Amino acid sequence: MPRLSSLFCYVVGLMYLALGVWCAVSPEKTSEVVGFELIGGAGMSEFLTVYGGLEIGMGMTFLLPLFGERFLAYTLLVCVLLHANLVIFRTLSFVFYSDIGSGTYKLAIGEWSIFLLGIILYRTLQKSSTFNTNS
Repeated sequence: MPRLSSLFCYVVGLMYLALGVWCAVSPEKTSEVVGFELIGGAGMSEFLTVYGGLEIGMGMTFLLPLFGERFLAYTLLVCVLLHANLVIFRTLSFVFYSDIGSGTYKLAIGEWSIFLLGIILYRTLQKSSTFNTNS
């Protein structure tokens, strides 16, 4: 199971790295996909920081198992905690707001998938008798 869990972390990490780079390189296009209007330098700065920098930082965090299996449980836990909040706030946004584009629904499906699979892999890893958190 550690191999599957590591693969999951790598895929999620690479996805966030790619999204972060895409947001940083093409903020007009990516902001349009998620329904953001970039107003002046302040809007561009916020989008670059949160959607570029934060997503790249998340991607780097999810790639930590590349440096050793000892980072795997931590990385899965961080993944679950971050995506739990994304799922909660995304779901609330669907309750409170209307006129939500299909791109946002696709993001929600991805967030829910990562969250649920992350929980399954984290719990399985914790139950595994072969997994040693000190390695």
